[in-house]
Amino acid sequence: MDIEEPNAPTAFELLGGEPGVRALVDRFYDLMDLEPAYAGLRALHPTSLDGSRDKLFWFLCGWLGGPDHYIERFGHPRLRARHLPFPIGISERDQWMTCMQQAMAELAIDAAMAQRLAKAFAGTADWMRNRGG
Repeated sequence: MDIEEPNAPTAFELLGGEPGVRALVDRFYDLMDLEPAYAGLRALHPTSLDGSRDKLFWFLCGWLGGPDHYIERFGHPRLRARHLPFPIGISERDQWMTCMQQAMAELAIDAAMAQRLAKAFAGTADWMRNRGG
């Protein structure tokens, strides 16, 4: 994520570094696992969410301006290509966004930061769609 001021802290730093990003990812997957509203999204994931949690954590660390854990392990993220095997439509996109927004709200992430993240997430989430519905 780009921050306009060159010396401004990164989104990664503003979220509290690795502990903050891990908390967000863990809450996101906890909600996905627990809330019936996210059942369609949950169905796209393996029985154990451990690998998914780690991959999203590693990816978000770098995407938010922190260490490039994901790239160090797997190379370029190639997000769309890696998500093509999964049927992702409007419903799945919207469930992902709502789940992430709920996780940010429950963690009391600063409203301006949550809004910035939601806007960035929305573009990426929509780009992951590979079917209409």
